[in-house]
Amino acid sequence: MTPGTTPDATPGTTSTRARLGLAVLMLPTLIVALDTTALLLALPRLSADLGASNVQQLWISDGYGFMVAGLVITMGTLGDRLGRRRLLLTGAGAFAALSVVAALATGPLMLIAVRALLGVAGAALAPSTLALITNLFREERERGRAIALWAACQFAGGALGPVLAGFLLQHFWWGSVFLAAVPPMAVVLLAGPFLLPEFRGERSGRLDLTSVGLSLAAMLLMIYGVKQLAVAGTEGVRALPAAALFVGAAVGAVFVRRQLRLDVPLLDLRLLRDRPFLAVLVSLVLAGVAMAGTGLMVTQYLQSVLGYSPVASALLFAPMGIAVAAGTMTAPVLARHLPRTTAIAGGLAVSALGGLLLAAVDGQGSLPLAVAGISVLALGTGPLFALGTGLVMGSVAPERAGSVASMSETGNYLGGSLGFALLGVLAAVVYRDRTGGTSDSLAGAVAEAGHLPADQGAELLRTARAAFTASLHVTGVVAAALFAALAVLVLVLRPGTASGTASGAKAEAQAPEAQAPEAVPMA
Repeated sequence: MTPGTTPDATPGTTSTRARLGLAVLMLPTLIVALDTTALLLALPRLSADLGASNVQQLWISDGYGFMVAGLVITMGTLGDRLGRRRLLLTGAGAFAALSVVAALATGPLMLIAVRALLGVAGAALAPSTLALITNLFREERERGRAIALWAACQFAGGALGPVLAGFLLQHFWWGSVFLAAVPPMAVVLLAGPFLLPEFRGERSGRLDLTSVGLSLAAMLLMIYGVKQLAVAGTEGVRALPAAALFVGAAVGAVFVRRQLRLDVPLLDLRLLRDRPFLAVLVSLVLAGVAMAGTGLMVTQYLQSVLGYSPVASALLFAPMGIAVAAGTMTAPVLARHLPRTTAIAGGLAVSALGGLLLAAVDGQGSLPLAVAGISVLALGTGPLFALGTGLVMGSVAPERAGSVASMSETGNYLGGSLGFALLGVLAAVVYRDRTGGTSDSLAGAVAEAGHLPADQGAELLRTARAAFTASLHVTGVVAAALFAALAVLVLVLRPGTASGTASGAKAEAQAPEAQAPEAVPMA
């Protein structure tokens, strides 16, 4: 039997089963994103109940993201070889069970271990959802809309995570934040076998365990390194995270060399020779850098400069995720009237404007401008995440969609980690310079001001808040420059043939599908 997928509709139509299948795929997409950010508000309470130290709190918070980022490459390829629906359902079952265990954790070490295992399950879900969309929707326009909905769920979930956590913590105990994932995963387990097609590539072959180990080690070491260097801030480069970053880069180089030599690699890096493909992946990483860096600064600005509570700050910050979702939803409409590369570049130019708005934020009356700036910045990335992801997924035959989906997801996670580290360090340098080296952080200044006489404390806070606002301005300008450069990159590396027409883009997306294996149901 030729591996393939069950056809659900004739070309140019979308069946009810496909639409329901998309709704099922949106659930794990939403939950994986929610679980990444929901713990931000729950961490203080659960740490107090479990007696977690500062280091343990760091691992409770970061262990999940580390494992997702480290294993997403492996899981994407594994789904292509073992079956995408099988991997999705396995991940959903594991995620539900582990969420219950996490909610009932009796100690910090137990929760750290469970969070890491949740990351493994999350890594199985992330690329499977995107790859299965390519099986459900074979017609380009319908696939584009489906990917836009998928991207909207991903970013809306990240923005709504703290809001949901704040609501649950007001009415229940901290474990409810984990239990919120169980009902959606149960729906996936019950409906998935009936609504989702199974798909396994023809060239399954053996899974190269050496490549798996190399990719996991490289991602974990590099993400750990950049996160810890960001924590170090202006205190100087710490030996351990610097060494981790160096070793991770070296292991990554070995991984790349091995993939280029294998006949059936874990990750087909030869795809990077395609100019539009390369431009989109670079844009995903650097856009992630700009979004994560500015998002980090705005959340701190809302709390420490404008004085809002964590819950209120989460609500005020939610427009960023909602704006990304809105941008992704409108992207297919733009694609009807503009070439995809033009729509992506135009969106990135809008994001650059949002960065400049952040550079103008100042004073207690700046809340509307801060929210508008981060929302405009996020809105402009919508075409990149929707159309760019669609361009990447349409550049290969369906049997390789899982591997390509993992490249897209890896770009997102790597960009976010680099954004927290690089722009976080830049902001810390600006802050320290503006305070004359007398303060290392705004949080530290706020704490110190409480122990000083009223006049001295007020002066310290005024200086610290002005310095932090200056660091926000620099971050906004850097983000604007990154987005502007990416807009130029996307236009320069657009397809050389038929680059200015939608038909040219359509030909690119449909070409691999013509070489796909015949669609045959799988048991």
